[in-house]
Amino acid sequence: MPDKRKVRLVTSALFAGLLALAACRDTGGEGEYFEIDGKLFVFNYRVATATYRLNLKPLQPVGEGQTVVAAFENPAGGEPLVVRKKIWPMTDKTMIESPPLRCVKKDKPYRVSIRIEGADGSVVQTLATTMASSLDQDVLPDRPLVVGPGFDPNPELAGRPGGKLYATNEAGCPVVERPGCSEFDGLTIQCG
Repeated sequence: MPDKRKVRLVTSALFAGLLALAACRDTGGEGEYFEIDGKLFVFNYRVATATYRLNLKPLQPVGEGQTVVAAFENPAGGEPLVVRKKIWPMTDKTMIESPPLRCVKKDKPYRVSIRIEGADGSVVQTLATTMASSLDQDVLPDRPLVVGPGFDPNPELAGRPGGKLYATNEAGCPVVERPGCSEFDGLTIQCG
């Protein structure tokens, strides 16, 4: 027969753990309906695209007709990239993905602002964060490696298995000045 003190101690510890878990679930105060539950850059090598992707997790029951409006800083410069998406009440997360990006630079923080709107268009909550990529976009091929529904090899890249056309700054990205460096043959940068 187990010792009653041990049983009480284990039961008390289990109960305290459950209380702590319940307290962690209710992290939102008044007005906090969502939290960011993951964010990253997605580099799809096969189709030569990079995108922002983030998840929103509800902290309270989701109201009917709510939408999320996310404004992502455009790495190529210019106006932010805005995405609007309906939030479904019965889902445990809402994933938001930007349109394809150009000019993503490694370790540079990019701003993201998020607005949760009610069914009437009123702002229910705002969130702000930054995102940084662990890679430069130039790791991607210059064109998609495959095209069409059959995933046929891209004819533009014939003879170039790495997918690089070796065109200098074809995407029109802002050029970062590097002291002591110059263009060589319009194809490579020579430093030193």
